[in-house]
Amino acid sequence: METRDFVRLARSASVIGMGCWQLGADWGSVDDATALSTLHAAADAGVTFFDTADVYGDGRSERLVGQFIRERADTDLFVATKTGRRAAAQEDSHYTEANLRSWIARSLDNLGVERLDLVQWHCPPTATIERDSMYDLFDQFVSEGLIAGYGVSVETVQQALTAMAHPHIASVQIIANAFRLRPFVEVMPVAAQAGVAIIVRLPLASGLLAGTYTRDSTFSHDDHRTYNRNGEAFDKGETFSGVPFDIGVGAAAQLATFVTPGVSAAQAALRWVIDQPGVTTIIPGARNVTQAQANASVALLPATTPEYSNAVIRIYDEVIREHVHNQW
Repeated sequence: METRDFVRLARSASVIGMGCWQLGADWGSVDDATALSTLHAAADAGVTFFDTADVYGDGRSERLVGQFIRERADTDLFVATKTGRRAAAQEDSHYTEANLRSWIARSLDNLGVERLDLVQWHCPPTATIERDSMYDLFDQFVSEGLIAGYGVSVETVQQALTAMAHPHIASVQIIANAFRLRPFVEVMPVAAQAGVAIIVRLPLASGLLAGTYTRDSTFSHDDHRTYNRNGEAFDKGETFSGVPFDIGVGAAAQLATFVTPGVSAAQAALRWVIDQPGVTTIIPGARNVTQAQANASVALLPATTPEYSNAVIRIYDEVIREHVHNQW
């Protein structure tokens, strides 16, 4: 597995990581045994970077990842978690030292570690990202040994640029894929110049780019692809990258016609993302062993063909751009 550097943390991570939201909640049910088997399958395939959060399943995802890393004590794993969304409402006033210390302590306990590898602010309000005292506080957490480093998970390009202006931000996590191209143009070049790692989430646009959905596809009641299509529970852009479902299904079908034979549409979409300059790691989710293995195998595929890359740009400009480009 290829690795890429988190320059400001002086460590590396697999270019294909694993997002662990699915193992906590909001994507339908995954039992503990299946979750642990999926994590181990990813690690067996060379994945070293695992991304979770304290609110995924109210800590269930962190606890599962904690059990997993204890079972893989002989493997050098890099676990990133997130903090900031345990308050009932997303307001800058909730990002206090007392709250953050309490939430970080909970993550330490859930994961069963003495220091967190990377803590990301979990899509906080813009006012929080703009507040210098937040960076000072997390610098203090680093100096105390609670965390090795910190980054920010953002919704918008402008939030990413604001965060990267601060010298100790180690990483930015952002939605980027064939249906969300703006970050590749406006964020990744700045990050590369600054030495900030880029973690790409939703590289398959909540599964749209796998090319397996039809306009009649349905999802379980506890799956955000059912209950958050219009932003009812959290930012609309977190579900299908903000692309209207019917439009995304059609666009994905168009793009799939340019996939190299023998490669799945999902693998082609993931390979395209890791081929883009400035990307450090991507964190596709997996709900079973087969998905984890298929995701990891993308690192071994040949580089994206010019035909596929050209199709990404054309389909985005003709079909997707008007729905997402200026919102995030």
